[in-house]
Amino acid sequence: MSEAAEPVKAKAADAPRELLVSAAPHLSDTATTSRIMFEVLAAMLPLFIWSIYLFGISAVVLVVCTTAGALAAEAVANRVRGRSLASLGDGSAMVTGVILAFSLPPAINPYMAFIGGTVAIILAKAVFGGLGRNLFNPAMVGRAFLMVCFPAAMGIWTEPVTLNIIGDPNIDGVTMATPLGAAMDPSLDVPSLWALFIGKVGGCLGETSTLAALIGGLWLVIRGIADWRPIVGVLGSVFVFASITHWVDPQAYQTPLFHLTSGALMFGAFFIATDYVGAPLTPWGRLIFGIGVGVLVMVIRLYSAYPEGFMFAILIMNAVTPLIERWTVPTPFGGHASAT
Repeated sequence: MSEAAEPVKAKAADAPRELLVSAAPHLSDTATTSRIMFEVLAAMLPLFIWSIYLFGISAVVLVVCTTAGALAAEAVANRVRGRSLASLGDGSAMVTGVILAFSLPPAINPYMAFIGGTVAIILAKAVFGGLGRNLFNPAMVGRAFLMVCFPAAMGIWTEPVTLNIIGDPNIDGVTMATPLGAAMDPSLDVPSLWALFIGKVGGCLGETSTLAALIGGLWLVIRGIADWRPIVGVLGSVFVFASITHWVDPQAYQTPLFHLTSGALMFGAFFIATDYVGAPLTPWGRLIFGIGVGVLVMVIRLYSAYPEGFMFAILIMNAVTPLIERWTVPTPFGGHASAT
């Protein structure tokens, strides 16, 4: 009996281990969701500090309201599905709230920002089953909802407090055009490249300073949190597209450096296009995804009524992500096995 049982035991020991297959994101190292999310939050600190310098307490209010809305929606969604509230501490809802706040104009009402945070989680995350199962970027869905429901509020741009040349203490702020809006109107002066790089311009909270976005974004790349492929795809395609149009008609189209340093491009390339869930999993797929985002941004900027198109570009490419993944599945080692 003992001799007959030994081969059975050996066969059981040599049996292959079970492979656990779960929903995206798939990580190949020991990084946890909490570590990734809180490193992203830390990388956005330079942008947050600069937004406070430019817009004062309104920047803090917006970040608090969008984050509170996202956390509240996450808690309600977990309770409805009978799940614990543990996901409130993994940082994912907070990242969604902060990214949404950085994509909003500083003059928007706080209650609108709160609504945007709740919608971002409920419509773009909870209804798909939670973290890792959503198709569209939650922050961009929240912004799109606010654009549809409150178009007037989403189009009010105020001059930064520190750049207010009026000096009247009775005036909270004056309206002004964003750099991309100024580029569409020949009667307005376009800011210098230095002002765009440093951030001495108006706009959404997170799109003013190219330098602050670079500091935080490059830190994520160095730490291995953000993949370089979608970043290179976005910035490279914008540079090529803008170079061609500027070469064709320098009077009608701005330089490539203007497009790279204006609007939400730099912030979006590092903090939105690198989203683990909304972008493809394959290496070539991430590069193609970034190229698609960059091309769509330029098409919308130059040939539509909208001066900025990053939100639309991300949402469109999110919808195409499953197809890109199918087209870019790598060939297994040794080639594909024959079905016969």
